Amino acid sequence: MKIVSVNLGERKEIDWKGKKVTTGIFKYSVDQPIFLDKEEVREDVICDRKYHGGVDQAVYAYSLKHYDHFKKEYPDLNWEMGMFGENLTLSDLEETAIHVGDQYKVGEVILEVTKPRQPCMKLGVRFNDMKIVKQFWNTTMSGVYFKVLQTGFVKKDDVFELIQSDRTQPTIADIYTKKRKQKA
Repeated sequence: MKIVSVNLGERKEIDWKGKKVTTGIFKYSVDQPIFLDKEEVREDVICDRKYHGGVDQAVYAYSLKHYDHFKKEYPDLNWEMGMFGENLTLSDLEETAIHVGDQYKVGEVILEVTKPRQPCMKLGVRFNDMKIVKQFWNTTMSGVYFKVLQTGFVKKDDVFELIQSDRTQPTIADIYTKKRKQKA
């Protein structure tokens, strides 16, 4: 698994059906390395700290392979890296094989898997269609939040090296499926 894109976003205010929405979900690929700090990615905007950022949600990663699934549903969108609000677009992130507590060395950084992302209405704003939120929930393609154990820079083409795993812990997909059932 390697980084195919590092992504940052700016604060954006949108008129969504007559309501002002402030969001940082509009992330775009950048050419320079990005710094992963203890509670956030430096120079990336977080508008709602209740649900984003912090120690257990410092970095969000999503799989490039998952893009293909959603491109079929939204063929007319202008697809670009960062589309799901992720800081890191990874070549092959598989939520059914990644366990809570797994640790990876990547670039100068050590990351620990914490939890799946739960989609909110801002994903619908990004896609200009609220159907995406339910479609996202009805998969195991949630992406992964990471805690930063060792801060530093990462860049495109850096490889994720698994350095610790406890297979007795639940997978990200297991946790995501359980949360989806609780919401139903």
